Amino acid sequence: MTAATAQPVLHDPNDTALARTLGHAGLIPFVLLAALLWLVNTELQAWVAIALAGYAALIASFMGGVHWGIAWLAARHGAAHGEAPHHAQRNHLLWGVVPSLLAWPGLLMPPFAGLAWLGFVLVLCYLADRTLYVHAGLQHWLTLRFRLSTVAALSCFVGAGAL
Repeated sequence: MTAATAQPVLHDPNDTALARTLGHAGLIPFVLLAALLWLVNTELQAWVAIALAGYAALIASFMGGVHWGIAWLAARHGAAHGEAPHHAQRNHLLWGVVPSLLAWPGLLMPPFAGLAWLGFVLVLCYLADRTLYVHAGLQHWLTLRFRLSTVAALSCFVGAGAL
């Protein structure tokens, strides 16, 4: 292939392809562990349920942490332009702690209830992001967030159904 016929390297300033790939890879533990709950014997189910609940709680906490990053960037951008902090920045900081606080009880509940609760928390995180992402100008991420949240939450619900 000559230089004239080579495919140009696409410029992806937001690393959208990387984010999509990593997001989908992050679904592997959800799907694998939910399936395993249906396939393993009852002696192993408790271990698999703990693994799925722990991963779901970790991801819910990560979803909250994203909002701290959004708030930090908004403050940095505002300071660079001599602007006062926006009320929306405060909303990101406040919401940022909620997913962790909601996910934690899901780890303490019996696994069938905890997994259902964590599935609900993941849905709630997406619903909050539908508003907060738009206000932050990040609505272009909502399609990916919907897909990832749907598979993650369904995995929790399917896993709970196995118990």
